[in-house]
Amino acid sequence: MTAAVRTARPEEAPALVRLINSAYEVERFFVDGDRIDLAELGAHLEKGAFLVLADGESLAGCVYVERRGDRGYFGLLSVDPARHGRGHGRTLVTAAEDHFRAAGCRAVDITVVNLRTELPAFYRRLGYVETGTAPFEDPKLKREAHFIRMAKELTVRF
Repeated sequence: MTAAVRTARPEEAPALVRLINSAYEVERFFVDGDRIDLAELGAHLEKGAFLVLADGESLAGCVYVERRGDRGYFGLLSVDPARHGRGHGRTLVTAAEDHFRAAGCRAVDITVVNLRTELPAFYRRLGYVETGTAPFEDPKLKREAHFIRMAKELTVRF
């Protein structure tokens, strides 16, 4: 069966929490505890939505999307660790960008934590450029960190 991107359904909230926390296990070296819980997921859903990459009844990945004026923001890009290396991350980024184009956004903003040194290069390959830094303040942090801000101007796709 081919995986398809769609908007997450409300009843998928527990599965989204499991998927995101599984994908963010790699951050345990600097963050204590889970990345997200149901309450935090609910708070995200009050401002935006999650796009999911569904493979039948299972979720291969997800990404949070939020419109902020004429710009889009995506975060929590998560791919099931057992499905890495199949282009699912790129598929979800493209879906987020297409979502924002359809909403009339002119650009997309993201933040990545500096301790995940592989992430800026991944996003640069997708056309994102670094635009600055921001503080990363979270009581779950086990070591000092900051965010790297990145952005991409959206062009019309034909």
